[in-house]
Amino acid sequence: MDFVLALHSHIPYVLGHGRWPHGSDWLCEAALDTYLPLIEVLRSLAQDTVPAPVTLGITPVLAGQLASPAFRTEFEAFVGQRLAACTEAARALEIAGETRLVALSGFWHARFTRLHRLFQRLDGDLVGALRGLEDAGRLELMGSAATHGFLPLLARDESIRLQLAVGIAEHRRLFGRRPAGCWLPECAYRPRGPWHPWPSAPRVGIRRGIEEHMADAGFHYFFVDAHLAGAGDPFGIYGDPAMPMAHQPGAHLPAPTSRSPHRAYQAGPGRAPGPVSVLVRDPRSSRQVWSRYEGYPGDGRYLEFHKIRWPGGLKLWRVTDRDGDLASKQPYDPAEAAALASEHAAHFAGVLAAIATEDTGLRGGVISAPFDTELFGHWWFEGPRFLDALYRRLAAGDPVHPVTAAAHLDAWPPRTGLRLTAGSWGAGGDFGMWLNQRTAWTWERLWPLEEAFWDVTPAALASRDARPVLAQAARELLLAQASDWQFVISTGTAADYAERRLREHCDGAENLVRALAAGTPDELASARAHAADLARTDDLFPDILAAVAAATGGSRSLALD
Repeated sequence: MDFVLALHSHIPYVLGHGRWPHGSDWLCEAALDTYLPLIEVLRSLAQDTVPAPVTLGITPVLAGQLASPAFRTEFEAFVGQRLAACTEAARALEIAGETRLVALSGFWHARFTRLHRLFQRLDGDLVGALRGLEDAGRLELMGSAATHGFLPLLARDESIRLQLAVGIAEHRRLFGRRPAGCWLPECAYRPRGPWHPWPSAPRVGIRRGIEEHMADAGFHYFFVDAHLAGAGDPFGIYGDPAMPMAHQPGAHLPAPTSRSPHRAYQAGPGRAPGPVSVLVRDPRSSRQVWSRYEGYPGDGRYLEFHKIRWPGGLKLWRVTDRDGDLASKQPYDPAEAAALASEHAAHFAGVLAAIATEDTGLRGGVISAPFDTELFGHWWFEGPRFLDALYRRLAAGDPVHPVTAAAHLDAWPPRTGLRLTAGSWGAGGDFGMWLNQRTAWTWERLWPLEEAFWDVTPAALASRDARPVLAQAARELLLAQASDWQFVISTGTAADYAERRLREHCDGAENLVRALAAGTPDELASARAHAADLARTDDLFPDILAAVAAATGGSRSLALD
């Protein structure tokens, strides 16, 4: 049986929007904790000729930031701060007599130094390093929607098309090829049918299914959670028990059936212009890694994520007891945790083998295990070591064969169609994490903005003077549509930041759209200056006008001189 490990990488646009705690430090921390360690592991496995066919999703907004010179500058400053924190911590802990913690500050200094050297050897080009691994056949890179917009809740089909068109254009620009797979943001899917997700939503009648948009954009596959395929219960982000979120009016989660999650299906009822495949998350293997209650990351010997030494931000303690308070945490032992990660990798390989053995009668079977990339290294510090040990364990290839998603689908194209239900991989399995009483106001602002933007687009595309304004309005619209803002508001982790960012992008887009609607020379001249001002901060998606033209149904070869 094949095994597809899919890692989804995403950080919203933060460059130019401050540093700590939710600005560029968010991006730099992910690079230091997750992306560089993952590249380090993949390069080590390649050097040892160990197959590690990861299917790695990189959202366009993340890839663009990693490729930006501004990121390289910010990362150098971030690592410098971390190294200085190690030196300061060693002195302070020595004075305090915390001998075991002094040694840990040395552990972090050595690690940060090693990863910084890797960054410098790569010339700061993480995107180039991943592109090189794909060119060498070591992994597959998936695309995604431009800013990780929550596609089922966007009011206009043009908005969905724009998210996907920009996503493909950015992927081709940065990675040199068109992606076969699409990471569906939040694994959020909606079938063809009536669309009225909230009492204040616009009345638009029957909407096309998400898989139809996938097919139009040229994607060949995407992933869904098991309950959308009727192959398991809602699992939730980080394995949380299903929460009593407010379900969508008219949306119903299916009861679990005997449908197997261990095969690929054709998505939808066949209206799409070409077959789009769907891979279903396997609940059993995913729970081993994902669940904070039952999975490996909760083991008491692993690094504790939540207890942090200030100033400096070093983590020096182990989980100890997942139900204990932070004051009871004991010092971390890196060697013990590293050995445990190898043990858990062996156990996970055994879980995969057991699943494969139980389903020996299924031809073309596949175990799909999608996770956030940031789980490995950031949330679960030992995660990259676990992946290294897992692929070395699976190298024997029997009875589980690790492959990329595209390789599996090429060998075993799905023959069975599947009607998916609406839902996501969020808590409760529906859209409630993104649309609820706390976040409804965000959509009540975004929906009219969509309408206004697409109303002015045809005339603006035809005007040389209006195009720079339209381009920046499109960037601000896409940034406002990022699913991160509603998620953060719902979880309460940084609601003020998310609300401010969404309002800022809506303000920018609305001001530019009003100028386009007015269309006078004075208004357009003022709007071009405002657009240039915004572009100094929100500098991304250079080919956006071609994507806007395509999303309206216009020619892809429209001359935008």
